[in-house]
Amino acid sequence: MRRSGKKYVEASKLVEKNKNYSLDEAIELAKKTTITKFDSSVEVAIKLNIDTKKADQQMRGSLVLPNGNGKTKRILVLAKGEAATAAKNAGADFVGELDLIEKIEKENWFDFDVIIATPEMMPALGKIGKVLGPKGLMPNPKTGTVTPTPAAAVEDVKKGMIEYRADQYGNIHVMVGKVSFDSKALKENIEYVVSTMVKAKPQTVKGKYITNISLSTTMGPGIHVDQNSFDM
Repeated sequence: MRRSGKKYVEASKLVEKNKNYSLDEAIELAKKTTITKFDSSVEVAIKLNIDTKKADQQMRGSLVLPNGNGKTKRILVLAKGEAATAAKNAGADFVGELDLIEKIEKENWFDFDVIIATPEMMPALGKIGKVLGPKGLMPNPKTGTVTPTPAAAVEDVKKGMIEYRADQYGNIHVMVGKVSFDSKALKENIEYVVSTMVKAKPQTVKGKYITNISLSTTMGPGIHVDQNSFDM
């Protein structure tokens, strides 16, 4: 059984386990309970009443946070011709075609955080899907990373586009910023994430859709957020 560290134990004492805090209170408490020496990430976890075994309830997509999330991503774009040129001008870190796919396959090259590809590149990229899939790097139309206009996707990623996906239990985890963010920026990001989940609600879901919302920092305790804090 894993023993919690002294800092975690002390931080946990500040959080009432069975209390649902207002969003403003939760954000301030998250800042107070950060226990790392570095600028901790702030994450929102949303529990959804969905059955991920049903195709229409497999929640997956992307969103662009109003204030970004404080993380810089290295972007690889696989495209040809004008689309490739536009992506490079938009700020993509790496742009190429079959040469970069071969580099991934033969050299185990992964000096990037996200891949954006045009539809025409997907058949070739699909051949190394078994390598990319487990790392969460395979582009997907649902997340906006398979597109005929990769330059626009590059701009979105730089603005703070992030992907989300519900796990088998219906939980979605999204990094919404850093402890160093001001509270207003964090609040706007969190509200946007919750609003996006509400809008994406599958029509076949019955009963209460969002069953729990919590906030935490890297290695910090979870803080339950009162759903009345949101316009749902």
